[in-house]
Order: sequence, then structure tokens, then C-alpha cells
Amino acid sequence: MSAVRLGLRENLGQFSLLVAVNAFVGAMVGLERTLLPSLAEQEFHLVAKRAVLSFIVVFGVSKALTNYLAGRLSDRVGRKPVLVAGWIVAAPVPFLLMGAQRWSEVLLANALLGVSQGLTWSTTVIMKIDLAGPKRRGLAMGLNEFAGYLAVAASALATGALAARYGLRPQPFYLGVVYVALALLLSVFAVRETRHHAAAESSLRGPAPTDVPSPREVFWRTTLGDRNLSSVTQAGLVNNLNDGMAWGIFPLFFAAAHMNLSQVGTLAAVYPATWGIAQLFTGAWSDRVGRRGLIASGMGVQSVGIAVVACASGFAGFALGAVLLGLGTAMVYPTLLAAIGDVAHPAWRASSVGVYRLWRDLGYAVGALLAGVTADALGMPAALWIVAALTLASGVVVAVRMTEPHT
Repeated sequence: MSAVRLGLRENLGQFSLLVAVNAFVGAMVGLERTLLPSLAEQEFHLVAKRAVLSFIVVFGVSKALTNYLAGRLSDRVGRKPVLVAGWIVAAPVPFLLMGAQRWSEVLLANALLGVSQGLTWSTTVIMKIDLAGPKRRGLAMGLNEFAGYLAVAASALATGALAARYGLRPQPFYLGVVYVALALLLSVFAVRETRHHAAAESSLRGPAPTDVPSPREVFWRTTLGDRNLSSVTQAGLVNNLNDGMAWGIFPLFFAAAHMNLSQVGTLAAVYPATWGIAQLFTGAWSDRVGRRGLIASGMGVQSVGIAVVACASGFAGFALGAVLLGLGTAMVYPTLLAAIGDVAHPAWRASSVGVYRLWRDLGYAVGALLAGVTADALGMPAALWIVAALTLASGVVVAVRMTEPHT
């Protein structure tokens, strides 16, 4: 076997393949961005916003718990088996969404989607960190998240267009069948294991640590014990809290402002498209200027974007707010993952990524519950303002508590 080499250029083929696989991961989420809130109201006649947003709660909890499992399994059995398992779990999802006769069947589909996303997205993140090595980690995460969230946007736009022409079901969900088939084939026959790259990086850091932390210690460090890891973790949770709100409340808020289904689909795509494209630059930027400043200021930009949407009443204002929210998220999202890679030793890095992603994706559930309860009690604008304030406060926590981990 040839010597293991670290770096994007040295592993360009496999890295590019994993970028493509992660695009399919994002596209599966994009299937739902435009359609499910409308499906809940129009076909299942759900009125309470907390009931409408229940699919995001189920998705967030199942994905969060699976993220943690994926990190542990990646360290124990390897990255590739976890990736393949994730696509097998995804296979029933589009068929369930096409044929669901009860809302509980939609919730089951979202539980499976959450498990699949936890296995596949976590593993592609870990594999890219393995391949890139320490020097270009921010760029690697930017490329990963660019592929995933640009695919979210493209899929949301495509499903919105299909729904406007053919209706909410079943035609838009045919795309999901194609996504799963192609991604599973690539994962089984083309993707290679990368755990040995992590071992190579570990050897470059010197002798293997004799005090590798236990799973409980990794959980504690990442959640509260380490000031950098825990600052990153709370920012990740709040970031996905506002994303969960945007996923569930934005389409309903736009529809209430008399946007048609095609316009709602376009607006649902603007935010992740901006997020995805900008990450091509922000991930690499964090390699040059550091992680802390980008995270703190990015949370502030997100807060402004949500406020702009809350104040707007037409397409142009909604689009501007979505662009600002996307830009702020692009500053934060790859930078958080790169910061985890900076701090955690390769011997336990995958587990730390799993813990971070556990808390981060619980943000979907927290955001959907918070937004749904607030919208039912006080109206949708109030939900937007509360989430904007929480996002700003999270950025302040990073600015005050976090030290710069990237050197």
C-alpha cells in the first residue's frame, strides 16, 4: 500500500467524491424545505403551528442522537460502513412521503431521514477532516457544507417548481428515489475508508496519547468542560435552532403574506443557496483569520437577517433577510466544524464531532418547538423576534468565552 498522504490536493479524487455524496445528503433535506409545512396544512389539515412543526422535532431528535452514535461507530468500525448504512436507512423515505395517509407516517419518514442524515452527513464530515489534514481544514469544511446546502437549495427550488405544476404529491418526491439510488451506489463502490488518514495525522502530532479520554469525558469536554469546544457546541445548537425555525415558520410566514407556492419555493432556496455558496469562501477565510471572530460576527449577521424577515411584507424584503441569514450561517457553519477539528485530538476527534453534532442538531427540535409554541401563543412575528434575540446572545457568548483555537 502506498504511504498515506494528507491534504486536499493529495486526496482530490476521494475528496471530490465525498463532496458529491454530501450533495445528495443535502438534497434529501431539500425535498422537504418547500413542501412539508404546506402538506401539513393543506392535506392533513393541521392548524396549530406546533403540530405542523412536529416533523422537524422528530427529524432533529433522531438526527441528533444518531450523530453521536455515528461518531462513536466511526472510531470503532470505520467510516465507510457507517456511510453505507445511512443510505440504506434513507431508502424508504421518499416512498413514505409519497404515500402517507396519516401524519404519523410523515413523522416516521422524518425519523428515518434524521437517522440517515446523522449517519451520512456526520461521516462525510469526519472523512473530509481525515483527508484534509490540519492545514486546510476550514476550506475542507467549507467545501463540504457548500455541497450539502447548495443541494438543499437546488432540491427545494426543484420540488417547489414541480409542486406548482403537478401538486404536492407524488411527483416532487420522485427526486428522492434518484438521490438515494445514486448516493448508495457511490458509497458502496467508490468511496474508500479514511480512518488510516486520521491515524497518520495522529502520528504527526507525536506519540499517541496515553490518556485518551473515555466517551463520558469526551461528552463532558465537548458539552461544558472545554471552553472552546463548549462555546462551539452552544453556537451550533443555536444556529440549528434558528434553522429549524426557518425551515418550519418561513414557508408559513411567506404564505401568510400571499406568496404563491413557486415564490415560497424560491425563498426557501435563497437562504441555503447563499449559505452554501458563501461557504466556499468563509471556510478558507477562517484558515487565515481564525475561527472565533467569524463565529461571533456570523451569529450577529444571522440575527439581523431574521429581523429583516420579521419586518418585511413582500418578496424583496423576505429575499434580503434570507440572504443575510445565509451569509451569517456561512460564516459560522464550516468554522464551527473546523474549530472542533483544531481542538480535539485525532484519537478522539470523531467522537467529539459526534457530541457536537448531537447538541447542534437538537437545535432543530428546540427551534421548532420554541417557534411553534410562540407562534400559536403570540403569532409568527414574535417567534422570529425571539429566535433573533437568542442568536445574537449566542454570538456574544462566543465573543466573551472562546479563545482562538486555530494557530
